[in-house]
Amino acid sequence: MRADHDLAFMMQYENVAWYEDGIVKILDRRVYPRTIRYEICKTHVEVMQAIRDMVTQSAGPYSAAPMGMVLAAHECEGKSPEERLEYLKAAAECISNARPTTKKRLEICVNESLKAAKEAAANSEDITEAVFKNAVDQNERRYSGINNTANNLVDLFPDNGVIMTQCFAETVLALMLRVCNERGKHIKLFCPETRPYFQGARLTASVAYDMGFDVTVITDNMPAYVMSRESVDLFTSAADAICMDGSIINKIGTYQIAIAAKYHDIPYYVTGAPDKGHPDGKSVIIEQRDPDFVLQAMGVKTAKDGVKGYYPSFDITPPELVKGVVTDFGVYDPFNLNKYFSDNPDPGFMV
Repeated sequence: MRADHDLAFMMQYENVAWYEDGIVKILDRRVYPRTIRYEICKTHVEVMQAIRDMVTQSAGPYSAAPMGMVLAAHECEGKSPEERLEYLKAAAECISNARPTTKKRLEICVNESLKAAKEAAANSEDITEAVFKNAVDQNERRYSGINNTANNLVDLFPDNGVIMTQCFAETVLALMLRVCNERGKHIKLFCPETRPYFQGARLTASVAYDMGFDVTVITDNMPAYVMSRESVDLFTSAADAICMDGSIINKIGTYQIAIAAKYHDIPYYVTGAPDKGHPDGKSVIIEQRDPDFVLQAMGVKTAKDGVKGYYPSFDITPPELVKGVVTDFGVYDPFNLNKYFSDNPDPGFMV
């Protein structure tokens, strides 16, 4: 049984990103759930562009990137093994640079693909098939490992608890909901909408609804009020980077919700594995996207012509606002994340 069993539609492997017959299809999350369409990528450069253009978001790029490497292997069929490995090396560089803030995590994905290709070449095996098997295996290992994280997170939920999320926590969100279903633990979710792409309203809420949960969307300026009136028990998010000093890089808006949670004595638990490549928040490039995008809502202009916008994609939440970092090995103090690696010397990639 695959690790994506019993998950919502958009969390099935084929509906995140999938290689087949010389193309990679990626569910277009910019328009889901009102429209179900797939971006069809015929080259690995198009996969990179799809990641850059937010066709897939949250952890979606970590499925799309290995599938893009399969497509790159297909593109260079007919060349010598040495030429193919050089082509794949260039493809890995291309794909890993799709988005600056998550570059290090994308590099982990494509480097695994490269390793699989090198092993196949050394053993005179089919390189494209080997890279595809590796892409599926990456999904399986990531989903299976994150299922442990989800179990550790659900341990923190009270029965009939009220949970606030932020943005779209992708794999850990769906697996946390599956664990709740398996345990018969009932929770209610409040999802801030997450402007300007509305991932909370469109993606988080859709997954929660599809999996049978009571879910309510709120606007991004409501979390403090909701915390004060709706008996929120816990605030949780995933992270685009968990720095070794405990700083959390996540979708813009996480910082202010963490402040509100601290004020209302509501614990904030972030999920994921610490990133050794990021000693602190200063080591992370905060991606600045097109500022005009905040002047509209789902394609409808909302501001007067000539008004300026400002669009940092992520913010940095200091460790003082974080109750714990929930991982596949347990819950860690944000000020002592080195313990995660002493407990688990070969952690793999959990996001």
